[in-house]
Amino acid sequence: MPQILVKLIELLQADDAGMPELAALIAKDAGMTGKILTVANSSAYHRPQRTAGLEQALVALGTDMIKTLVISESVFQTFNNFPHAGSTDLRAFWKQSLGTAVVARDLARLMDYPHVEEAYLAGLLHNVGRLALLATAPRDYATNFMARDDDDLCAVEQRTLQITHTEAGAWLIERWHLDSFLADSVLYHHEPVARLEGAHPLIRVVRLAHLLVYHPDQEESILAGVALCGVTRVEADAVLKSAARQVQRSAEHLGIDLAGADDIVQPPATMPPTIDAVQARLQEEMRNLMLVAEVGQTFARQQDEAALLAVVTRSARILFDFGTTVALLEDPNGTALVGVPSGAQQHRLAGFTIALDRRGFIADAAGSRKPAFVARGDLALSIAEEQLLRLLGGEAMVCLPLVAGQRCGGVLVAGVAAWQLPMLDKRERFLQAFAGQAATALATVFAERGQAQRRIAHVTQEYREASRRVVHEVNNPLSIIKNYLSVLDDKLARREPVVSEMSILNEEIDRVGHLINGLADLQPSDPGPGGAQSANLARVVDDVLRLFRATGFIPASIQVLVRMQEQPNDIDGDADLLKQILVNLVKNSIEAMPDGGRIEIANRGHVNRDRKLFVELVVSDNGPGLAPAVLANLFAEVKSAKEGKHHGLGLSIVHGLVQQLNGLITCRSGKDGTSFEILLPARGSNSQLAVPAARVMEA
Repeated sequence: MPQILVKLIELLQADDAGMPELAALIAKDAGMTGKILTVANSSAYHRPQRTAGLEQALVALGTDMIKTLVISESVFQTFNNFPHAGSTDLRAFWKQSLGTAVVARDLARLMDYPHVEEAYLAGLLHNVGRLALLATAPRDYATNFMARDDDDLCAVEQRTLQITHTEAGAWLIERWHLDSFLADSVLYHHEPVARLEGAHPLIRVVRLAHLLVYHPDQEESILAGVALCGVTRVEADAVLKSAARQVQRSAEHLGIDLAGADDIVQPPATMPPTIDAVQARLQEEMRNLMLVAEVGQTFARQQDEAALLAVVTRSARILFDFGTTVALLEDPNGTALVGVPSGAQQHRLAGFTIALDRRGFIADAAGSRKPAFVARGDLALSIAEEQLLRLLGGEAMVCLPLVAGQRCGGVLVAGVAAWQLPMLDKRERFLQAFAGQAATALATVFAERGQAQRRIAHVTQEYREASRRVVHEVNNPLSIIKNYLSVLDDKLARREPVVSEMSILNEEIDRVGHLINGLADLQPSDPGPGGAQSANLARVVDDVLRLFRATGFIPASIQVLVRMQEQPNDIDGDADLLKQILVNLVKNSIEAMPDGGRIEIANRGHVNRDRKLFVELVVSDNGPGLAPAVLANLFAEVKSAKEGKHHGLGLSIVHGLVQQLNGLITCRSGKDGTSFEILLPARGSNSQLAVPAARVMEA
């Protein structure tokens, strides 16, 4: 809430409020001062002989106009900045809100209600819950934001969002902690008039104002509201008639364009169309798969641990609406989780440790490899977990284990609101997939760092040994040089020729230089990667294509052929990595053929390569082929013709994933299409070539 509005409300509720106090308050806000001066110097108020300053402007406008302008401007500044407010036609919304505000103020005067500006503010804000719902749930509420404001709208809101705009508006205003019934007037402005007989005057005023502005045809309800407020029907009609002029004038002063507001159609509220649950779940799974693939590419680009963890925590906040998020990583001994210093809590996190051999939600999440959802009131919380929950500043926390392969390298812990836990529980698979990508990237960073350290140690050892050899070898020519310098000294003293000695000295000096330069020619060795898990090619291919087909990601103009053999089908490798490879390759093929075409996925059986047994998997299309420049740098990060800064990385990621599977990948491309041939390690070292028994499935 704007501070000027807070102070204005306090000032208006004081018995001795006057012009000097209002002037002092407005002068503190440059924007508000400019608005007052603009209106005061307009043709309606301006005196031709001179330009009015602030004091003269306040006198010219009068107390009532000043209060109206300040209240209205403050409200518009606050709520026009709500998300999606700028992209929505708010003319009808603000015209009706201004009308309700003016009518409520004039009714309050007729009822001798002492705080008429409070009534104006209540009328202006009585429907602000609709803006709050639009900001919070734009996809679900966009169609009904323009709907007619009646009891049917409240019923639809309750069924679709589990909250009405009256409840949302009251909740919002209650957070301002006003000493007023303003929130109640917003909450009950749709209540039956009969229920409000003993209600506070502000509640009755807003209810009648809402009926007069929004439902002038509901004569029975209006008559009941008129009786409830102690005014006559004639007086209510007069108030409504004068309100139109005041609304137009206020809108002009505030710079709000209400032209055409009455022409905006306000249809009845409608329930959104029913979505097939299975189809919705498949679409969500496909979206999650694509999001995880994109997130994985983002993680893969990070060069060090600090940058990676910063991107992981930021992505988690965006995707899952997490609050403060911290990482606890396994120590070198594998006995405890240690806090990673970051952000404002780096000093506290630096000394934070949770033992893995003790019971607790975080330790159990790491041990079970499953997310844990913990509320503040849980009695089983350990002291360390209570400390962490206070540090996160949330009502609850989510413990997300970072699992890569069979190893849990740490836990991501995030603070959340208690009401988020049920929704996060439903997204457990997505959470685990996200954590898996983060863990894989983290393991890669650690592996590269370890490999670099091993390489440095290896090079250091080689240089140390080479240095010893060089020192030993250099001693020989140095000894010769020393001896010949003595001989040279004697000969020079006797004035004898020294040509041969100088030649030998030159040769030995060159030899020393050659030995020392040899240190620069040392090359470090590169240790090889480790092993893999087990996966079934046919099952993974079927899973990927099922998701693509079910969610409509494969256009009707594209034909997909799958040619698999009964055997061999098993490889040594992670099924999730293979799935990610296929998603990238099939997605690239679809994008390469906007006018349609054919994609083929085939298992071509065993291949013996360098006395190792592989299974060959081929993904091909009959698209236009790759340009020679692209083909030459195929598996490097290249500039892509696709829009977006993250494109051009897909094939480099595929190449990295194939390497993780200890496989090989090659590409053939020409005018007849593009083919990616992947060699994956066959399951077991004694695999026998299967008799081809091809089966063809057409997608």
